[in-house]
Amino acid sequence: MTARVTVSLPLDQALVLAEQALNAGNANTANLICTGIIQVDPHYAPALHLLGVLRYKAGDLGLAVDLLQRAATADDRVALYHCNLCEMRRQAGDLERALASGRRAVSLNPGMAQARNNLGIVLFERGEFDEAIAHYQRAVQIAPGYSEAFSNLGNALRASKSYDEALAAYERALELQPDFVDGLNNLGTALRDLGRWREAEAAYERALALSPGNPKLLSNLALALKEREDFEGAAALLSQAVDIDPDNVQSLTYLALVRLDQKQVTAAEDLAGRALSLAPDDARAINALGLARFEQQDSAAALDLFQRAIGLAPELADAHNNLGNVRKEEGRLDEARQAYEKAIELDPGETAYDLNLSDAKTYAPGDGHLEVMRARMDAASGLSQTGRMRLNFALAKAYEDLGRHDEAFACLSDGNRRKRQTIGYDEAATLGVFDRIRATFDARLIDRKSRVGSTLPVFIVGMPRSGTTLVEQILASHPAVFGGGELNDFGRLVNQLPGAVGESRFRYPEDVTFLSAAAMETLGEAYAAAQRARAGRAKRATDKMPANFLFLGLIHMALPNARIVHVMRDPRDTCLSCYSKLFSMEQGFSYDLEELGRYYRKYAELMEHWRSVLPPGVMLDIRYEDVVGDLEGSARALVGHCGLAWDSACLRFHETARPIRTASASQVHKPIYQSARGRWRRYERHLSPLSAALGDLCDPADLELDSGPASSANAGRL
Repeated sequence: MTARVTVSLPLDQALVLAEQALNAGNANTANLICTGIIQVDPHYAPALHLLGVLRYKAGDLGLAVDLLQRAATADDRVALYHCNLCEMRRQAGDLERALASGRRAVSLNPGMAQARNNLGIVLFERGEFDEAIAHYQRAVQIAPGYSEAFSNLGNALRASKSYDEALAAYERALELQPDFVDGLNNLGTALRDLGRWREAEAAYERALALSPGNPKLLSNLALALKEREDFEGAAALLSQAVDIDPDNVQSLTYLALVRLDQKQVTAAEDLAGRALSLAPDDARAINALGLARFEQQDSAAALDLFQRAIGLAPELADAHNNLGNVRKEEGRLDEARQAYEKAIELDPGETAYDLNLSDAKTYAPGDGHLEVMRARMDAASGLSQTGRMRLNFALAKAYEDLGRHDEAFACLSDGNRRKRQTIGYDEAATLGVFDRIRATFDARLIDRKSRVGSTLPVFIVGMPRSGTTLVEQILASHPAVFGGGELNDFGRLVNQLPGAVGESRFRYPEDVTFLSAAAMETLGEAYAAAQRARAGRAKRATDKMPANFLFLGLIHMALPNARIVHVMRDPRDTCLSCYSKLFSMEQGFSYDLEELGRYYRKYAELMEHWRSVLPPGVMLDIRYEDVVGDLEGSARALVGHCGLAWDSACLRFHETARPIRTASASQVHKPIYQSARGRWRRYERHLSPLSAALGDLCDPADLELDSGPASSANAGRL
């Protein structure tokens, strides 16, 4: 039974008692008194207002809005009623009426700082940043100690890309209120936008010390770690946020995106699905699920999801960008460019979109996009370190298209320098792996191979940018070949092998010597089963993960009937092409010319080792220069090495409709062209560090093989 209060005092005196009860912490008493007042006079505006505030604090937003509306109707001349109604309507998602309430409050009392602040928040959420800034600035002029308004001013300035002014506003808010959690969070986000990851992390950590376990802060700190590619740390924080608030759609979506960065596609799919079960029309969650489908090579499903996300949120730039990626891999470059251009229009501050667009087009003199990129690069502020790095690679591509090679190289040099600063590449450890592999694998060990094995797999290996994508496209154009693209299956399965006695995990390459015949056979069967599930009835299925060259001995031991194609290219052309790309998957060796040259030497030594220990007929060495110089001869060698009958469709590889998901996607949908041969000569005067590291490998004679594209110690016998 609900308690009732009979009001016998004058209503204004009863209201004073209600306010006193509220100030004393007796919200229930205040609520009862206000209810009694309204029973006496249903239009008594002060009691309606106070009761609305009480219901708002109790979490009943709908009733609070109704009571505030009744108060403002009963007495339209009180700015406070409209001010509070503005904020409550905003929280209820009714921005149109919130805006009207805010404007009414300011018109009634232009000097009311809270009304200015609340109206500014509504304008900010409507994307009307300039007017929001004006109201916030007026609020802090009226009330110089208003820390919340300073923080909100910073948000609007940040949205307008006025980063220096935004940082000053946040810092003033924190001077006024050092324990202001939202202010610290906002400061961290601005620093994150600027690519000042460490400072952003420090701001978020200060906020978390004041508000431990705050899911929003955990998520934002995770995003800072994600931006500097600490995916493990980001995943740990987001997992904590999800544990605290399992129904937080934003945290689930962010964690899905980090799992994609970690190549944990199934986990990402599950997380995005959980987010969508809670919010079926959340465009960002739909976009994340689309990325999972894209990584699963289900381009049709990914395309549908990206289009659905765009339909729900046409302003979601990332969905347009992802749509462009699907179109690019399909070879529909006009549509890809249109999607990238739309993403840039929606979010001109995200230079990843400029980088994607530059890769999908050929620049001509007077290209407007080039001028926009140059202007942004010349801007004094508003571009993060990561943004500047990406823009350097995009500009380099444009300048090369225009034949302005010195300018192109200057951009490449700066972009690679910035990228190198963000990664923890351990050169000694990386190069040491090559030496350990050579020390472990000899012909005797490799002879301990499985006596059974699928004839399906074809491994296409080599340095990145050596021509592996082109070679796979030629083979995948054969009607009996399924093109699998870059697969991480073999490396993943190796990591799952049992460790040696006393070891909890498998150590490659050392533990190969302890592998049982059964474990080897299981490895080969698991790999072949995954390929067969993709390949259907095909006789051969390619895997063009270039770095599988590290596993060639174990590949032959586990899959003795597999075929290996090793693609080579002029060392300087290969390394320059690596240096020209900002890889989506980490290639830590490729962002410094000397490190790149030393890595290439170790790769070349290892490939020579494989030639000496693998049985004849297992591996075909083929040169990119031969492929572009004699397409038919090279294609016949490839097809014959795979044990297939010749099919002229391999010569029309550029017409083959299949997704291409590598940095060469734009190129392999075109006929053979010669312009990439000898590309290094255009940059020769800049490549001294690379040439010194490569040493005698720079001599073209070292690339000459004995008798055409299929010649090597272990070439296929045709």
